[in-house]
Amino acid sequence: MNPLMKFGGVYTPIITPYTANLEIDFDALAAIIEDLISAGIHGVISGGSTGEYYAQTMDERVACARFIRERTRGRLPLIVGTGAIRQEDSCAMAAHAREIGADALLIGSPPYAVPTERENALNALAIDRAADLPIMLYNYPGRMGVEMGEEFLDRVGRSRNFCAIKESSGDINRVHLLAREYPHIQLGCGMDDQALEFFAWGARSWVAGGSNFLPEEHIALYRACAVEGDFHKGRRIMSALMPLMRVLEQGGKFIQNIKYGCEMRGLQAGPPRPPLKALNKDDKRQFEQVVRVLKTTVAQIEAED
Repeated sequence: MNPLMKFGGVYTPIITPYTANLEIDFDALAAIIEDLISAGIHGVISGGSTGEYYAQTMDERVACARFIRERTRGRLPLIVGTGAIRQEDSCAMAAHAREIGADALLIGSPPYAVPTERENALNALAIDRAADLPIMLYNYPGRMGVEMGEEFLDRVGRSRNFCAIKESSGDINRVHLLAREYPHIQLGCGMDDQALEFFAWGARSWVAGGSNFLPEEHIALYRACAVEGDFHKGRRIMSALMPLMRVLEQGGKFIQNIKYGCEMRGLQAGPPRPPLKALNKDDKRQFEQVVRVLKTTVAQIEAED
């Protein structure tokens, strides 16, 4: 196990709230951070895809990361996403993360370039050198076009900083591979509808977009499975969460739903930036029903303890 950082618990890839004219709403971001801390979330990620980093300038990404670090004030870990098409931009984000005192980096594959495993590994190692911080890899071939395969994992393993992976391929065989062949890399759930399976295979962290607006329910599943080892209870909670997971993972409006979920919680989230559009009335109505039933069911399960 890498001694630099132990990734454990539910990590929220925090949304970026916007005003009506699509400027970053830092007051709203501060309120979201305080809400997550009050709910007991275990860590936050700045500059993830849930935070719409791809629709922001580098200056905006830097400003968000710095603001989140200042607001959290060391009360919980901060992971800074370095995702970018240009290696120079990823390295700049990594260097900035170190400058502001971030706890770790989130490193994905560069989108659109479709690098070989060797090229992808060299890219990740270059980002590592720019900061020398603990790293959570982010394997999401559905978005990036390439897999962080065994050659990649073996190459980046030359640096002790690569100590965790957010696995978002959706391929359960990848979970088996990572758990069995790469036990030194801490396994993290990055596919919400497979959270129960990840925990069964030893994952101790979960990067969950839905925890932006349902932190208590996500923590309940984590606690049941990863802390208490009560998979009977875990299956019941997961069953209650599954309708939401299907909406988020398969509905095609991931960020829009999460932002609306935050609004339902009384938090200002604002619209997504283009090309995305906010939910329509029918989408909102259906989403509200899913969330209402979920919250009632999980509360009943928790009350039985």
